[in-house]
Amino acid sequence: MSHLGSQILSLERLRSVILAHSFLIEAGRWTIEGNWLERNEMPLSVKGKTLVAWSNDNWFTMVTKLVFPESDRPEIAFQYRGHLSGEEREYTYVLQQSVLGKVEGEGWIGPDSIIQRYWVLGDRQRRSGFETFYRLNNHTYHFSGGLLSGHYLTSTMEARFERQL
Repeated sequence: MSHLGSQILSLERLRSVILAHSFLIEAGRWTIEGNWLERNEMPLSVKGKTLVAWSNDNWFTMVTKLVFPESDRPEIAFQYRGHLSGEEREYTYVLQQSVLGKVEGEGWIGPDSIIQRYWVLGDRQRRSGFETFYRLNNHTYHFSGGLLSGHYLTSTMEARFERQL
C-alpha cells in the first residue's frame, strides 16, 4: 500500500472514531442526572441540562447548568467555547464556570469515550480536574469526573447524560 493510501485509511478510521459519538460532536440537548460527592460529605443528587451548538468553522459552544434539588447548595453554571482541529481527535476549550471562574482545558476523542482535563487559571489552590464521557449508546453517556486541589481529590460527579430528541 502506498503512503498516500495508508494516510487515507488513517483519516477514514479517525473520522469513524469521531463520528461514533453524538455527545459534543453533534449539536443537541442533553439531560443530566446523577450524584455529586465531596470529601467527608454524603452524596447529593444532581440534575441538569446541557446544550451543545456548532459553528461552520469547527468551533463549539456548550452551556451546562447543574442544580441540587435536595439541597440548598447553589446551582453551577458552565459556558464552554472550544475548537476541534479539522482531522484531529483532540480539542481545546475555555470555560467560564460560576464556582471556579476562568478555566482552560483539552479533550481527546476515543472510540468509546471522550476524556477532558482542565485547570483553573490564576488559582492559588492549584485546582484542576478530569472528566470522562463513556458512550453507552448514541443517546446515553455515563459521565465521571473529579476536581482536585493540588494533589487531593475534593469532589467528584457521576451521572447519566441522556440526549433529548
